[in-house]
Amino acid sequence: MSIGHTLLGLLESGPRHGYDLKRAFDEKFGQDRPLHYGQVYATMSRLLKNGLVEIDGVETEGGPERKRYAITEAGVTDVATWLAQPEKPEPYLHSTLYTKVVLALLTGRSAADLLDAQRSEHLRLMRVLTDRKRKGDLADQLICDHALFHLEADLRWLELTAARLDKLTEVIVP
Repeated sequence: MSIGHTLLGLLESGPRHGYDLKRAFDEKFGQDRPLHYGQVYATMSRLLKNGLVEIDGVETEGGPERKRYAITEAGVTDVATWLAQPEKPEPYLHSTLYTKVVLALLTGRSAADLLDAQRSEHLRLMRVLTDRKRKGDLADQLICDHALFHLEADLRWLELTAARLDKLTEVIVP
């Protein structure tokens, strides 16, 4: 995820302080991985330097100075360009899980046990996400569906790999 583009998009609704941007980001996108304040301010500094935001005001009452940021026309254009570009699909051709299966076979360990343990962990996480989806709002339901679909694909791969372990062993361990 592009943190800079996301913060710019949040600024399109109006100027905000860094604290407000962090809170909005965490509420909409960062439930599982909230932003650190330092990351917000470092990103805003870079966006300011690049002319994508400007300082809309500074408040000093009762504490450290608080800058209010506003998106510039260049920032609006940058967000529009970013939103219009499709994301590159991730084919996962370099999978740590695949590497572990091959290394288990090469070292004489049980790849079947590894696959079983991984299947259990996937199913555990799917139960957690399903519960979260059931209790969540529409946005949470959509992000949980995204994760669940990826986990389902992984489970299919785990089953297929388990079914092919004998053949894979012949290919991997001569």
